[in-house]
Amino acid sequence: MFDTLRAIVSKTDADYADIRYEILREARIVLNGAELGEISSNTTDGYVLRVLKNGGLSTIAFTKETDAERAIKSALENALLLSRNTKKPVVFAPTEVIRGAFLPPLKEDPRRISIAEKLELTRHYNDIPLKQEGISMTNLQYKEVARDKYFSSTEGSEVREELITTTINGLITSKDGNLIQNVRVGAGGSDGFAVLRNRDEVFERKTRIALDLLRAKPVDAGVYDAILNPNMAGVFTHEAFGHFSEADLIEDNPTMREKMRIGAQLGNEVLNIIDDPTMPGQLGFYKYDDEGVTARPVQLLRDGILMGRLHSRRTAAAFGEPLNGHSIAEDYRFAPIIRMGNIFIQPGTNSFEELSEELDDGLYILDSKGGQTSGEGFTFGAQYAYRVKNGRPGEMIRDINISGNLYRTLQNITAIGNDLTLSETGGCGKGQLNIRSCHGGPHILVRNVVIGGA
Repeated sequence: MFDTLRAIVSKTDADYADIRYEILREARIVLNGAELGEISSNTTDGYVLRVLKNGGLSTIAFTKETDAERAIKSALENALLLSRNTKKPVVFAPTEVIRGAFLPPLKEDPRRISIAEKLELTRHYNDIPLKQEGISMTNLQYKEVARDKYFSSTEGSEVREELITTTINGLITSKDGNLIQNVRVGAGGSDGFAVLRNRDEVFERKTRIALDLLRAKPVDAGVYDAILNPNMAGVFTHEAFGHFSEADLIEDNPTMREKMRIGAQLGNEVLNIIDDPTMPGQLGFYKYDDEGVTARPVQLLRDGILMGRLHSRRTAAAFGEPLNGHSIAEDYRFAPIIRMGNIFIQPGTNSFEELSEELDDGLYILDSKGGQTSGEGFTFGAQYAYRVKNGRPGEMIRDINISGNLYRTLQNITAIGNDLTLSETGGCGKGQLNIRSCHGGPHILVRNVVIGGA
């Protein structure tokens, strides 16, 4: 394959060119309640060519090798047109020439497991909630995505990497009269099919939560001190802070660039945040990004001070900051954009018991169920919470929405747990879908959290 890719990029009369060829294999099983809604498998492939000419950067996707010459011609024409109509010529930060291949070690390759066995396992987990009185519906799916990627550039880099993602996830719905509660459930990862075996406890625990929510009371609106569990802490880190660490999202926003300047004291001194895609076995793991750059961990916050941000080759040059391998494409249809890998608050020194004692009275809030951000503001839903009195969790409550300002919240994080849990299922829809975007963290104590409710 590299001979073919090398031949294509060698024909480009450009300052720089690269091409990515990818074979994409997907399998999907969907259960709606007891009914089998879908079984599908699909294999597609294609190319993405990028051409840099006179400061104009053009991208074109095509699916047949025979279309390569036409794609080269179109990409060059577009790059020249862009170069004549831009005030900011594109420059790529230099990177090392890499020749290598990485095929991740897997604990059972899902591509070697029959579709019948995958269906049997998905049905087994789906039956766990369905057997319980009070559970009205389930929507569960098995999803497998295998990307076999080949990258070649005019600088001489030639990289192959496989990314294989396997998950079972969905919703469990409980009902009592007119009251309906939904709980998200999921298991999976990037290190093989074995991660899905023997996970009954995950589905049993989520089933109990769905049923308990039918007896929970709505939260009273107000301002609370709160402990966020690793999932909630991770969603806050990803959505409210992480996207502003992606250089392309603040590049043309002078206000955000000033606030997110390197060296700014953004958070409490106990707060350290990192994005590290080099963690083997984690959902967001990869060795090379889709520009052929070696992935590197990036210390984003240290002691509450902004230390770094995530870059592509273009933005690293534009900001004059270190390149770190965070440019990722959804698949062969897309050019890469800046994405998070494994982003999380780094563990502190406090046990959960110590956090609870320091909290004293407040809320223990668990598991995100979606939300949105608007500039510095954010609003997230939580699946459930517990009232905490004298450092002890009590009754379950529901219908929780958290809102706040990013920078005030970073300052209000006053204690960090000594645990760390990263998500097994992920996803980020910034421009393109990234199913391997991973977040998590330790438990964290946050003061003055605004809670919407009854």
